[in-house]
Amino acid sequence: MKRIIVFVLGWLTYARLSIYNKTEIKGTEKIVDLPREGVLFLSNHQTYFMDVICLYHIFFSVKWRINNSIRFPFYLFGPRSRLFYVAASETMKEDGFLPRVFSLAGAILVNRSWRAHGQDVKREVDLEAQDKVAKGLDFGWVVSFPQGTTRPFAPIRKGTAHLIKAANPIVVPVQINGFRRAFDKKGFFLKKRNTTLSVEFKDPIRFKESDTIEEILQRISDETGIPMVDTNAQ
Repeated sequence: MKRIIVFVLGWLTYARLSIYNKTEIKGTEKIVDLPREGVLFLSNHQTYFMDVICLYHIFFSVKWRINNSIRFPFYLFGPRSRLFYVAASETMKEDGFLPRVFSLAGAILVNRSWRAHGQDVKREVDLEAQDKVAKGLDFGWVVSFPQGTTRPFAPIRKGTAHLIKAANPIVVPVQINGFRRAFDKKGFFLKKRNTTLSVEFKDPIRFKESDTIEEILQRISDETGIPMVDTNAQ
């Protein structure tokens, strides 16, 4: 079922990434030989869905040893199945039919403690979230967006560093750009054509047990361009 869903979604979104817009990719040679499990990709976040859809395309292409390109969509006939991404439960369950379908493509659903329905909130932390992501890492690759929101200049959430301390995955920082200009907030509809979408994979990191939470957050911030503090609040 998952292979069928990613196959259909892949064909439905391919033109938006490679025809209506141009996707420039760097650094896939750094991830092609990574193990099949225990790898956490951390990226800045610009749209609800197109960010992770694009990463899926790239991962499928890398499986076929095609580096830094998604120009040959035959990779959709043999996609990588051990892929997961972290998403907010309310986004996947309350935003209509398409998010519900896309959740079947490997969503690890978590309840955000700081934001709900577009508003800042304070509620109990989802204690199961870390366990859910750890299970995903045990089985494959996991994509997570440590900002937890598409709001520009939102800071890294500390939960990301706590997860890294607990699960000790290989961490691959990713920096993306252009998605906010090209697509609407959800990422399903084109807002501007002929936009360059950039995706750059940085060197994989294996953090040491002695690394502190602040040191982990600072390294991720340096590699992804995500701020340590909310610059909108300053």
